[in-house]
Amino acid sequence: MSNNKITELERHYINRSGWLRAAVLGANDGILSTASIIIGVAAATVQREPIILSAIAGLTAGAFAMAAGEYVSVSSQADIEKSDLEREKRELEDIPEIELQELAKIYKKRGLNDDLALKVAIQLTEHDALGAHARDELGINEITEAKPLQAALASGLSFLAGGLLPVIVAFFAPISKMIYIQYFSAMLFLFLLGYTAAKTGGTNITKAIIRITFWGTIAMGATAIIGYLFGVNVN
Repeated sequence: MSNNKITELERHYINRSGWLRAAVLGANDGILSTASIIIGVAAATVQREPIILSAIAGLTAGAFAMAAGEYVSVSSQADIEKSDLEREKRELEDIPEIELQELAKIYKKRGLNDDLALKVAIQLTEHDALGAHARDELGINEITEAKPLQAALASGLSFLAGGLLPVIVAFFAPISKMIYIQYFSAMLFLFLLGYTAAKTGGTNITKAIIRITFWGTIAMGATAIIGYLFGVNVN
């Protein structure tokens, strides 16, 4: 079997988890929140201007809020990881034998016998002690480590991209059918997003689509009800 074939068979998706999660969340929120705003306002007025204004305001605020929130959240995770690594580094300097035994116990729990677990722990400690403990004791590695800026950009830009779709629809859809057109177009966008995210992440496509469209329907239905209840019907 060729090396290219082996690489294809061994392709994994976990290295995409950080940016993919932020991008899918951002695009989903962009589509859903902007469409929901449009539906809610459209249920309360028969004028296009307040619908467009509300949509653009929500889109702008949402994009910055998503980016900022994601940055703060992932930065907090990064701070925790950094703190754990610093503590682990001090322990390796102060109590190296105890740390070695901890590492050996981890490998023993994974199925190695006592002698082999200790030998593996010794070799990995000699090669990169902190790296071994970060990976096997703390669960931190280069693939899954927190990347605040990457997550913030992915989240904010994807929110903006997703939210632009309902805004474009709002510019051209007839006011009398705005709610229905927004709902069905948003469902189409969410369907495509769920499909793309599942394909990119290598997960179950049907589950992703059902999950994203189900909660989308609930959110847009709720805002439509609120709009009708508090509608002003400005003429």
